[in-house]
Amino acid sequence: MRITMIGSGYVGLVSGACFSDFGHQVTCVDKDEGKIESLRAGRMPIFEPGLAQLVASNVAAGRLTFTTNLAEGVAQADAVFIAVGTPSRRGDGHADLSYVFAATREIAEAATRPLVVVTKSTVPVGTGDRVETLLRETRGDIAFSVVSNPEFLREGAAIADFKRPDRIVIGSEESSDGERAREVMREIYRPLYLNESPILFTGRRTAELTKYAANAFLATKITFINEVADLCEAVGADVKDVARGIGLDNRIGRKFLHAGPGYGGSCFPKDTLALLKTAEDFESPVRIVEAVVQVNDNRKRAMGRKVLKALGHGEDGGDSRGKTVALLGLTFKPNTDDMRDAPSLAIAMALTDAGVHVRAYDPEGMAAAEALLPGLVCCADAYEAAAGADAVAIVTEWDVFRALDLDRLAKAMARPVLVDLRNIYHRADVESAGFTYVAIGR
Repeated sequence: MRITMIGSGYVGLVSGACFSDFGHQVTCVDKDEGKIESLRAGRMPIFEPGLAQLVASNVAAGRLTFTTNLAEGVAQADAVFIAVGTPSRRGDGHADLSYVFAATREIAEAATRPLVVVTKSTVPVGTGDRVETLLRETRGDIAFSVVSNPEFLREGAAIADFKRPDRIVIGSEESSDGERAREVMREIYRPLYLNESPILFTGRRTAELTKYAANAFLATKITFINEVADLCEAVGADVKDVARGIGLDNRIGRKFLHAGPGYGGSCFPKDTLALLKTAEDFESPVRIVEAVVQVNDNRKRAMGRKVLKALGHGEDGGDSRGKTVALLGLTFKPNTDDMRDAPSLAIAMALTDAGVHVRAYDPEGMAAAEALLPGLVCCADAYEAAAGADAVAIVTEWDVFRALDLDRLAKAMARPVLVDLRNIYHRADVESAGFTYVAIGR
């Protein structure tokens, strides 16, 4: 199949590379000339394990190309995927669909024959209807079929998620155009279908809502266990054991039950907010999600206060001003360079506001962090960051932080205090190295 991917960001690039690896002919389109030139040169605009090699092999095989010319990409395509950004709109929190609709109009103007247009971007319910209307208004002489095909990719594991998905959701309307679209989508995903990956065909609005509902539910699990962690600290329980105790129940499951500093990234914050706005528009409130958003926002700043408390701030008039904290991990999760809504941002600002000097190390997020946190001192590794520090806080659970030389770390510090916001260490191991150990919900 000939596939054109509009947008070469995270979703578009990963999806396009994986489709080409299945044997399809894929053209990735982006307006950013610098990004396209970099991709042609083999330089990735994002960090995702395995992506550079996947792109290089399929470019070499002639199945994957990059262009700024949308008309060139659309002219001979069997299906065009819209994979542009839908950030939260300033002022009201609604998803900004301007990039989606701009791409839609350009697709219509460039189309030369009947075409399946697939919305891969995360969009509110009813967006597919508006896309279909725009296509027909712009080019009434061409038959368009509009499909919703939401992505379910985890940053850091996106290629595995695409090639071995839990499910593939395809939403289309019950019509002759819809049936034609389903046939094209079956052919596109045939390699996965033959591998017995579940494919769920639904209505278009159902597919759109499924994406938001999935992310809101996962965000709820994270927020739930974080609140349970606070309760564990109050009553003297261990949240890791509580999480295991409930997670072994198959009805609940163990995933996303890891207490920490709150969720961040490009999806959960944006998508939970967009779901709230959709619910508000349709006068069908989702109170649980409202609470999730509020609790998560408050939690990030609270983690900054937790680090300050470990410094002795506020105890017997203690002041943390002038002290130094080393933050280990800045990105919102490991195996990505994504700093969007990362808990580290709120934690660093809370520390800075209290007069604390912040040093940091992250394997991939340093450049993005420096742009977001002016004055941040970035270091070459964890030990350099800890040198002379009054406390070390593990914010992101990169593998490189799981086997630190604790004796070396303690000797480098002014005061050996370890605040483990991801619960990756055992208390006995840390305390045996001379540390004061502070964890989450333990």
